[in-house]
Amino acid sequence: MSTPDYLAAGFSRRLGWGSRPALLLVDPVVAYLDPDSPLFCTTASAALAAMSDLLAAARPAGLPVAFTAVGFADETCSEAPLFATKVPGLRVFADGSPLAALPPSLTPSAGELVIRKHYASAFAGTALAAWLTAARVDTVVIGGYSTSGCVRASAVDALQAGFRPMVVREACADRAPGPHEANLFDLDAKYADVVSVDAAVRAFSG
Repeated sequence: MSTPDYLAAGFSRRLGWGSRPALLLVDPVVAYLDPDSPLFCTTASAALAAMSDLLAAARPAGLPVAFTAVGFADETCSEAPLFATKVPGLRVFADGSPLAALPPSLTPSAGELVIRKHYASAFAGTALAAWLTAARVDTVVIGGYSTSGCVRASAVDALQAGFRPMVVREACADRAPGPHEANLFDLDAKYADVVSVDAAVRAFSG
């Protein structure tokens, strides 16, 4: 819930659902689920379960589904050198790394889009916006890792690209509760609607 100062300034209005949602799962890869990974996130497993619920609801409804995964040709991460300088753990996304793979519960089906990206946003340097537009999507339902990083960047860019971002609280995870909650608060105030997994599932079926 927003504070009175936010409400007085006109923040936290609802975007609301459009007529054609798509599901976007941002970097739901093994790197965040494996305790031996430098990017391990202790709350990632719970978010994975929520993402699986979203996927199970989106598919029978015939909705567009897209996954992203960071990927680099090798451990030098030469496609995004400054990003890799800032976050050396990105080397786990080198081609062939098992940490860069999607988990079995989120195996893409035929016709679902898998986006290889080099930066935080699912939209940066990718064809995602064009793919969503071609599918006549107006609402993007977002889950993934991490809340303060790639989920946030993707939600902000979704809004800037003309889509209604719906960030699913239970389907996102971060390495500490502070960044997780602060970014959900800020996204809900300024850039997206933060919704529950139950609300998203109802919207998919309805």
